[in-house]
Amino acid sequence: MQYVLTGFSESLGFRIFAFEGVCTGRERRPYTVRADLALARRYGIRLQELPLLCRSILDRLAEDDPGRAFTYSEDDMCCHAVGTAARRLAENKRKNPRRPAPETLGQAWRTPQS
Repeated sequence: MQYVLTGFSESLGFRIFAFEGVCTGRERRPYTVRADLALARRYGIRLQELPLLCRSILDRLAEDDPGRAFTYSEDDMCCHAVGTAARRLAENKRKNPRRPAPETLGQAWRTPQS
């Protein structure tokens, strides 16, 4: 099943994302996923990332799951924040490749003046 974001609304500190699930027979089913904005700020999740993260909840569903409304929980946000922090740490640990020093290094100030 593919999920298409159709919009969002805000209610009491939550952003509620509306999705449509498109089945193989072109049948469309409405879904909603809500995310707590205060928790998103606490875990350093940007608002632009929330729709994709909320869709990941729908991607984990089984086709015959009867639920239509879900919540992007604090546990999900924590897992995302830990994964993001681990990626940043790995990027910082990578060293930039060193260029070999040129053979003429220091020649400009070492040559005798005439």
